[in-house]
Amino acid sequence: MLELYQFELSQYSEKVRLILDYKGLAYRKIEVTPGVGQLELFRLSGQRRVPVLKDGDTVISDSTAIAMYLDRKYPDKPLIPVDPKERGLCLLMEEWADASIGIKSRKVFYGALSQNQGFRTSILPNTTPDFVKTLVGAVPSEVLDILGTGVGFGPDAVKEAKDDLKQDLEALSLLLLDRPYLVTDYPCLADFAVAGLSMLLKFPSGSYLDLPEDIRGKGIPGLADSSVYEPFFDWRDRLYADYRKPLNSTEASGSAPTSIQID
Repeated sequence: MLELYQFELSQYSEKVRLILDYKGLAYRKIEVTPGVGQLELFRLSGQRRVPVLKDGDTVISDSTAIAMYLDRKYPDKPLIPVDPKERGLCLLMEEWADASIGIKSRKVFYGALSQNQGFRTSILPNTTPDFVKTLVGAVPSEVLDILGTGVGFGPDAVKEAKDDLKQDLEALSLLLLDRPYLVTDYPCLADFAVAGLSMLLKFPSGSYLDLPEDIRGKGIPGLADSSVYEPFFDWRDRLYADYRKPLNSTEASGSAPTSIQID
């Protein structure tokens, strides 16, 4: 069976999970523990970032490289259009989503975590001990702002990213007003990239992620709850309903991620 080394809250992992479900491929999720797990991941793939896909003796890192591998190895339900112009647009939009939505959504998500104690603790798994939730919630917002500034996630960077995302989401909403998908009349790599990478802006409503039930359908204020962007999030909900398999589905990975185990 395919093995996906991942973080459950990684949008790039979610992009790959969408593709795997769309193609109907069975896979096992393996949650990588930040820090020590990433060192073990380096032994497997030569780098420390998720997602990483293991298919027998083949190991592939990077969500785009994984998508291209899956399309070559498992050609049913192709991800890349055949028409040259549609192919070009698909590849261009996928690359744009990786570099734009993927990076900016991390910044606004960090901003929401730093400013909202309730949101910060609500994303912790249900198995998290109460004392850990208390400690996480007790970290002052000012401290998180300082830490975020050191890695480019300070208040100014968060505001700039949020302003940019408003334009991005408006553009996507306008594109989707009169068409079922972004490029063609069927889903392609661009759709799964945009949908998966927008995960941190608003969590899917269904039981697709191993997250507390009360944060499903919740997201970044001013983005997730704006009527201007409803066409986009409605489209994404339909994409999930049609192609993403819920955790309790017998056809999906079947359960919460297992801990990392590398032979």
